[in-house]
Amino acid sequence: MKILLVYLPFCTPVSPPYSLTNLHSFLSHNSSHEIKVLDLNLQFHQLKFATYADYFQSSNWQEYEKIANEYHKSTKEIYAQNNKLVVQGSTPEFYDQLLASIKSEQADIIAFSIVYSSQAFFAHALLQDLDTITVVGGPCVNTKLIELADHHCRNEIELLKLIEKKQISHSNLNMNHSLDFSIYDLDTYFTPHPVIPLKTSTTCYYQQCTFCAHYAQVPYNEYSLHTIEETVVKSGMKHFFLIDDMIPLQRLLKLAALFRKLDVTWACQLRPTKEFTYDVLNTLHASGLTFVLWGVESGCQKILDAIKKGTNVSDVEDVLKNSHAAGITNVTYIMFGFPGESEKDFITTIEFLKRNSEHIDLISTSQFGLQKGTSVYTNPDQYGISEIIENKRTVLDSKIRYVVKDGLSPNEVTQLRKKYAHVIESINTYPKSLNFFREHLFFYSIQD
Repeated sequence: MKILLVYLPFCTPVSPPYSLTNLHSFLSHNSSHEIKVLDLNLQFHQLKFATYADYFQSSNWQEYEKIANEYHKSTKEIYAQNNKLVVQGSTPEFYDQLLASIKSEQADIIAFSIVYSSQAFFAHALLQDLDTITVVGGPCVNTKLIELADHHCRNEIELLKLIEKKQISHSNLNMNHSLDFSIYDLDTYFTPHPVIPLKTSTTCYYQQCTFCAHYAQVPYNEYSLHTIEETVVKSGMKHFFLIDDMIPLQRLLKLAALFRKLDVTWACQLRPTKEFTYDVLNTLHASGLTFVLWGVESGCQKILDAIKKGTNVSDVEDVLKNSHAAGITNVTYIMFGFPGESEKDFITTIEFLKRNSEHIDLISTSQFGLQKGTSVYTNPDQYGISEIIENKRTVLDSKIRYVVKDGLSPNEVTQLRKKYAHVIESINTYPKSLNFFREHLFFYSIQD
């Protein structure tokens, strides 16, 4: 049989999709079927934004902030327009070409990897027009897509069972397989040089943040360093973004030693705990660590404790100072509006950012959103939520709203974010648009 793995619009086309690459490798090593990948998200952006592709692939970013802002504004509008067409029962832009790309493969099974909720719209349209066996899976698959598809697979083993039409013995599976990124034309992504996404473990090792559902009760397991090395060497590339939510320090140091040996640059996401001393961070930087996305979340200890982040403000400040001194670019994740946050708490975080501005290169802000599967959703009373309201939608699962007993309402948080936006932006030493092009951080500071 021929199995076609498909990645859909819409997300920023700066790197090949990890989900498809991992599925391709797993199925290729555990079955005898032909496995093919198709990145329709990249294809859409090549068709619609060819001029921007040329710019971002170039080595001259003198007008980066202007061009990146134009691109972000344009894509935001185009995504919304196309999503609205699907909701109205029409087909999105370039739909016929993308559908033809799928059909031309003449696959026996077509599997959609839904990593972002924004990909649900194209999936919704395509699932109604395909007469081949269809499968949906991924962290953002929703009940509407499951109803339209022939099958829903929660993981790669379920997909293998479907393909093989029999039970699978876990003991016979090859789980230590390197990934093959040569299945893509890497030079066509929107970066000057390819950036390869890597996952070094099954899930987050910490699994205690009360707002997060990413780990979904998946056991933490670290992938073989030998397999990671094979993937890096096989790719022939020099820039790697580790997409793990968090990595424990001892494991991080082992990865750093590997990357230093391979002479590559890399980036990751970390929790700012006191173990990240200057000496540790200097060692990491010497191994090629270029930038870190720090899960700071708040500059208010009350909120950090409510989130169960396991950090304290004083240690976070030291980590940012140490990281900056070691030569690492610091990006700070900040989440406003956790239930129970007051205006005083909000301003405490603003003051934290101002106080540590010389050690921060870029601030990435978000607003708390209630998600199923989180501790906050499961135990609303414990977090001061008096009511949860779910509004049905056409393509996506129900939109979740909530009412808090004390503290800022979601609308009040939105207004405060607008009020203090200029303060946050004044701290950034890198363009705000790099929050939407994280992979560009590898290249921005070295452009002419």
